[in-house]
Amino acid sequence: MKKPLLEIILFFCFTAFILLMGYLSFGIWTTLIFSSGFLGGYLIWFFVPARRIEWSKIKLEYWLTLVCFILLHRVEENIFRFQDNLSEITGTPVPELTSLSLISLVLASVGGWLLIPFLIKRQHEFGYYLAWSFFAAMGITELAHFIFPLFVSGSYGYFPGMASVVLLAPLAWLGMYKLYRNGKAF
Repeated sequence: MKKPLLEIILFFCFTAFILLMGYLSFGIWTTLIFSSGFLGGYLIWFFVPARRIEWSKIKLEYWLTLVCFILLHRVEENIFRFQDNLSEITGTPVPELTSLSLISLVLASVGGWLLIPFLIKRQHEFGYYLAWSFFAAMGITELAHFIFPLFVSGSYGYFPGMASVVLLAPLAWLGMYKLYRNGKAF
């Protein structure tokens, strides 16, 4: 079944809003990096045939990925000053935590991801789009941590956030696999 035009437009606008807030917060280079998750998730949702999946089929992968992102990955990034290191590469200053664009970005992206269980339990299409963007962001975008060391002087080495991606990305890949494999076409 084709996806309704209104959903295609609205979900694209949501994606564009997130990318715009990312650009206003972090500049073009960081936005291009995380667009692989948000725009990538949108494109996967758009091109994969419409499917419905029961929440129970991806519940474990969702929660494990979310917990790994919040309790391992974000903590590792904060402890080892990921934003400062990324700022050195991109030449864009670290945004103020109170900036409207950063607050909007976090509310839209993370807030949306937290709605996934509620929306998928109700078979709402926005939940499937958000699930694709969540798993793509965690499974594709976060791999950039292995590219960042190529842009710093010296030999290739650790970049803040890299260690937890080893667990985070495979969990997200499993979530994407289950989201696709266990869905029922409608």
